[in-house]
Amino acid sequence: MSNYYCLVAGLPEVAFDGSKSAYNVERFKEEIYPELSAEDAACVDLFFLERDNANLLDILRKGDEAEIGLQGCYSRSELEEIISAAKNGDSVSKNVPSYICRFIEHYISNEGNANIIWADVLSAYYYDYATRCANGFIADWFKFNRNVNNILVAFSARKYKMNIADVVIGEGEVADALRTSGARDFGLTNELDYFESIQRLSENPRLQERERQLDEIRWKWLEDNSVFNYFSVERLFVFLLKLSIIERWAELDADKGMLRYKELIAELKSGMDSKSVEL
Repeated sequence: MSNYYCLVAGLPEVAFDGSKSAYNVERFKEEIYPELSAEDAACVDLFFLERDNANLLDILRKGDEAEIGLQGCYSRSELEEIISAAKNGDSVSKNVPSYICRFIEHYISNEGNANIIWADVLSAYYYDYATRCANGFIADWFKFNRNVNNILVAFSARKYKMNIADVVIGEGEVADALRTSGARDFGLTNELDYFESIQRLSENPRLQERERQLDEIRWKWLEDNSVFNYFSVERLFVFLLKLSIIERWAELDADKGMLRYKELIAELKSGMDSKSVEL
């Protein structure tokens, strides 16, 4: 791993206080990303790959009618080439993350199965890949997020009488506990220092307020766990994640909040009508 003294020294201060930042994610990609070593850039790619996930799924579902969102590591044409290669059994560049090819192959083989929640399948593949990152801090970040998301979905499933095992993704002690434990806290209160915060958050009926509290928990995790990372890629990764959180809330308004609420309700209804995630 390299040290980035000049890059880190030149970073502006950012705060999660409702104010906008003069810096943004796209500027980071244009100015900082090109200065990273190949090894460190591969770690930072994990952030941008989440954008590719959404675009990939949209192209698979809608083809030419798909509306590509924010660009990740790949352009629309590159994603289409990857999909085409997978469909034709052609070789794909070794630089393409393995989980993308695995997911495309799984999607092609099971496209007609209406019981599969494809967004969940892709998330499971993505988190499995990201949590194996060679950088321990970045791997832990994705483990933390997978745990948080699984805890929230487990409480929702319990509330709506759904099978929790069907909606929890990934492997590990936390996922296993959520799938199998009948305890009110799934036996995780003493295992995760953030469990009670997530549990309280899950009980908040105000969606937008709950999402903001969730981002506050993420922000705190980033600060608490990067104290001793000074001029490394971890510091730059934290800055990138904080920028994305600030941008999201700067752009959020009442109409977008209601749209997100409707999307979540639709996802929940879809999950109640579907069977387990198939890997």
